[in-house]
Amino acid sequence: MLNPQERTDETNLPTAARDDGSGADVPLSVYDLTVAYHRKPVIWDVGFDLPAGQLIGIVGPNGAGKSTLLKAVMDLIPRASGRVRIFGDTYRDNRHRVGYVPQRESVDWQFPVSALDVVAMGLYDKIGWCRPVRKKHREQAREALARVGIGDLADRQISQLSGGQQQRTFLARALVQDADLYLMDEPFAAVDAATERAIVEILRDLKARGKTAAVIHHDLQTVPEYFDYVVLLNMRVVAHGPVEDTFTQDNLQKTYGGRLTLLDEVTEAMRRRESSI
Repeated sequence: MLNPQERTDETNLPTAARDDGSGADVPLSVYDLTVAYHRKPVIWDVGFDLPAGQLIGIVGPNGAGKSTLLKAVMDLIPRASGRVRIFGDTYRDNRHRVGYVPQRESVDWQFPVSALDVVAMGLYDKIGWCRPVRKKHREQAREALARVGIGDLADRQISQLSGGQQQRTFLARALVQDADLYLMDEPFAAVDAATERAIVEILRDLKARGKTAAVIHHDLQTVPEYFDYVVLLNMRVVAHGPVEDTFTQDNLQKTYGGRLTLLDEVTEAMRRRESSI
């Protein structure tokens, strides 16, 4: 938490802490965010401003509160304290500017809908609830499926898709929204190499179009390759900033402690990134 001297100077505060009308260009600003389950904090006093037009990795050990953070940002779970701003406003007022890719394990894949139906759900803000999905909406959904490489599976039931195809379906659902900020909860988890490459290309295309993506990610070795900016989280924010400045051995040791066993491999990955720039 900020000390009293820092609190007196509002220019030092995350955008979410201020009421001066600033922050319309900040995709996601979090201030003093705490979430607790049964009075036990899961994330505590989390605060940061994320830069626009960047690919951002949210990294930390299992149980660090990464998924909880995204859910709290989107009002899916209650907050014990704190404020969140999406482009300077509340999530409720700017939810149409946010695309979300949930963990694949959290989805009921036996629900009787097709891949096309799932993607069309991303257009409900435009279609309106309890209104029919029109031809133009189905065309948009098909285009999004084609964009993630499974356009030929549009009419297949989601239970009949492979894990990688299911992940691509939910990525297409987020893409069809044409959002400005994308929140992705472990999109690379348990996917094949081809799907991982496809996701990376989509992320890079989003960045090229000025979009922002915040992605929960576990593979430390690929962080320097995939992301521009990193948030290191273990209940609290250990550090956040550009990868080249923040994704360091010292910060990783603070984040993972004795559980970190990949420091040498990560260091080598960072050296490869630096030599390619």
